[in-house]
Amino acid sequence: MMRYARVVLLAAATLLVTATAPKTVGWTHTVVLLPDGGHLIGNPDAPVRLTEYMSYTCADCGTFEMQSGAALQIGYVASGKVAIEVRHLVQGPVDQVAAMLADCGPPEKFALNHSALIRSQSRWRTMLERAGPAQKQRWTYGSLLSRGRAVADDMGFYQIMESRGFDRTATDACLGDVKLANRIGEQSKAGYALGIKSAPSFLINRTLLDNAHGWAELRPLIDASF
Repeated sequence: MMRYARVVLLAAATLLVTATAPKTVGWTHTVVLLPDGGHLIGNPDAPVRLTEYMSYTCADCGTFEMQSGAALQIGYVASGKVAIEVRHLVQGPVDQVAAMLADCGPPEKFALNHSALIRSQSRWRTMLERAGPAQKQRWTYGSLLSRGRAVADDMGFYQIMESRGFDRTATDACLGDVKLANRIGEQSKAGYALGIKSAPSFLINRTLLDNAHGWAELRPLIDASF
């Protein structure tokens, strides 16, 4: 009986501690849409802000995501020490459409939209490389929506967005959003105005890094920023 009582008291104490312990913030799931259109993932008050200018059609951007994604999220963002600001550097019509779909929906959708598009890059870039003149013409001429639909059909973007919970109607609403297209265009202009010439390019606490375009060069620079 005494042993049973001890077990009950221990269980009750454990429940009390669990109930009263402060909740930890899941910074990897915190996404803020910034006034100028960039998306900030993580603690808005993090002491280190890493800004990435990226392009969805850029092979090096895909490589960077595969090498750094988990390490950045688990090792840096989750603790609240680093926040990642993702900004678009558009390079052509397919990239424009991918950027618009990454930004589709409320801010909290962005991180996984972004991941779904960039992590499937090796598949749809093959279709991009094989595209003929007639396809490319459909991507370039016509209304914003018709161009976006052509790209989304040819690249398999509708299927990617469906996996993210967007049906064709919801996806088309983003593809035809002129304000969204203009906002992404302004991000690109801002990047080029900073002197950025290629993607991916990075800033740490608003300082452009000249010779860091991959995870191997970037990681020690992040560590040195604390």
